[in-house]
Amino acid sequence: MNRIAANTLKTLRLLPRAALVLMLLAAPVLAVPMMRADAGSTIEAPALKQSGVGFVLLVSLQRG
Repeated sequence: MNRIAANTLKTLRLLPRAALVLMLLAAPVLAVPMMRADAGSTIEAPALKQSGVGFVLLVSLQRG
C-alpha cells in the first residue's frame, strides 16, 4: 500500500508541471483562430515592379 501511495503522490506532483507545459504548447495553436478573425490586422507589402529578368535568364539558359 505504501508503494501505491508513493506512486500516486509522485503523479500528483507531476500533474501541475505537465498542465503548465501543455498550456504553453497549446497557446499558439489556440491563438491562430483569434488572429484570423480580425481582418483589419493584415499588413501587405506593396507589389514589386516586374522587370522581366527571369524570362531573359530562362531563354539564355536554354540556349547554352
